[in-house]
Amino acid sequence: MALSEHEQRLLEEMERNLYHNEADVVTTLGVAKRAPNYTAIVSGVVMAVVGLGLMIWGVGADLTWLGVLGFVVVFAGVMIAVTIPGPVASAPRQGSPSTRSASSFMDQMNDRWDRRRGGQSL
Repeated sequence: MALSEHEQRLLEEMERNLYHNEADVVTTLGVAKRAPNYTAIVSGVVMAVVGLGLMIWGVGADLTWLGVLGFVVVFAGVMIAVTIPGPVASAPRQGSPSTRSASSFMDQMNDRWDRRRGGQSL
């Protein structure tokens, strides 16, 4: 189903606003990629396994307080593994091959989209 000219203009205006607003949010918030904090992940997983063992031991020994303590340890371990951020990852250099291929792929996709929107053949 083809869009009318008015609908196409509205769609293009919404896309421009979306890209503009997204850039503003990223700039304002200072969103940066972070590397994973492997130390926190490993310690959180170890805590979760120990807590799971405490829970099982508490159920087997019919000690409710030990099962609850095990659950708290599991929860704390998962929270440590998930929430402690790692160091800010350095941005890749512009000359690196991975950046060039990724940007060129995106450039190609954007060019194809522009040609399609302009009515040119792919």
